[in-house]
Amino acid sequence: MEMGLNNKTALVTGSTKGIGKAIAKELAKEGVNVLINGRHYQEAEQTVKEIKSAFPATSPQNATADLVDALQREALFKKFPNVDILINNIGKYEIMQYADVTDEIWEEYFRTNVLAANGLSKYYLTKMLENNDGRIIFIASEEAVMPSGQMPQYCMTKSMLLSLSKSLSKLTKGTEVTINTIMPGPTLSENVQQIIEDIYNNEKMPFSEKERQFMINNLPQSEIQRFIKPLEIGRLATFLCSPYASAFKGSPIRMDGGMVPTIY
Repeated sequence: MEMGLNNKTALVTGSTKGIGKAIAKELAKEGVNVLINGRHYQEAEQTVKEIKSAFPATSPQNATADLVDALQREALFKKFPNVDILINNIGKYEIMQYADVTDEIWEEYFRTNVLAANGLSKYYLTKMLENNDGRIIFIASEEAVMPSGQMPQYCMTKSMLLSLSKSLSKLTKGTEVTINTIMPGPTLSENVQQIIEDIYNNEKMPFSEKERQFMINNLPQSEIQRFIKPLEIGRLATFLCSPYASAFKGSPIRMDGGMVPTIY
């Protein structure tokens, strides 16, 4: 299906690996010129080269910046003053006991997972509204609506993104700008794959079997009984960015593999 995104420009935050990189690749596949963001220049540059090689008709660019830093965000705005699509993907997570989450950690998660995305959205949304066209997507988590209790500092910020997305969507009334949130379930990022490999370090079995064993022992509530592939999230994000998804407004869209047991 042709998505009608050719020659659009998209800033995908945290796009040197994992979900962000998968989204950037799927967008580039549709002819989008992606701005690759990460904190390390060489990592972003390598991803730019990969995408340019795979999709030579597009013009990916390096958008290295630590987006938690307001000054670096401002520098990014000067370099890339206009985008058609903003994917707010950066975030941090770590399993932590509630008693160990200090005020400093709460603040760090809030600045990283919420304020960085808010700062980008505040700047680019104004321009999208002026142009009567644009897409903003927040990447949250199933933990936003079903906190496991294993990382309260992370769950809180992901719940905040649902509220922020809905609030900002109200500002798009009567326009062709849309703002939505994707809530992925457990996803097979590079870090997750390495964790599973480490857990079954002494087992002589293919990765698919290690994955199956992990799901049985740790995530029995998953209905797909495997990790979600980043490219699956990339495809969903690409559709939401397309003109065919214009009726999605302020929607929290679950792609959780059946992890959340409720109807809503």
